[in-house]
Amino acid sequence: MTTVRLRPEQQSDSAVIRRLVAQAFARPDGGVPAEVRLVETLRRSEAWLPELSMVAEVDGELVGYALLTRVWVQPGRVPALALGPVAVRPDRQRRGYGRDVVQAALDAAAELGERLVVVLGNPAYYGRFGFTPAARSGLTSPWSGLGDPWQVLVLPSVDGTEPVVPRGEVAFPAPWSQV
Repeated sequence: MTTVRLRPEQQSDSAVIRRLVAQAFARPDGGVPAEVRLVETLRRSEAWLPELSMVAEVDGELVGYALLTRVWVQPGRVPALALGPVAVRPDRQRRGYGRDVVQAALDAAAELGERLVVVLGNPAYYGRFGFTPAARSGLTSPWSGLGDPWQVLVLPSVDGTEPVVPRGEVAFPAPWSQV
């Protein structure tokens, strides 16, 4: 039986995460994928939340990665999170590690009192976690024009109160403009 350990990344994991993300988003020309540069730049930004940079570890090896970083809904500078990138080593894909590490990141965010997560990705995949098209909630971003892949998830409240989803433009930190 394979045991999956889900945990926040440790400082010593950064080189392995870099390789994992590079493998998951490998480019045909062999160049460094934008997702690798995104993670490295976000690590050095005020958007970085180390407790929400999650890894999936199997038999001592990192096989999956999911990152949540700070974004803001304008007007009002309402805090939210952006999910991405999500990566699984190619030789370990289609085994549920991506699902596990995303759920671990979302659970950790909810425990910290976070209320809103946005993602740009496959609606069929992210819909399993409860994401819905962000346009329905009145949230826009530079990626709104892509339609349903621009999604939002309202996290459950730790105190049981009903969340109010802000309407407005999601402001991403500068590193996201390189993607």
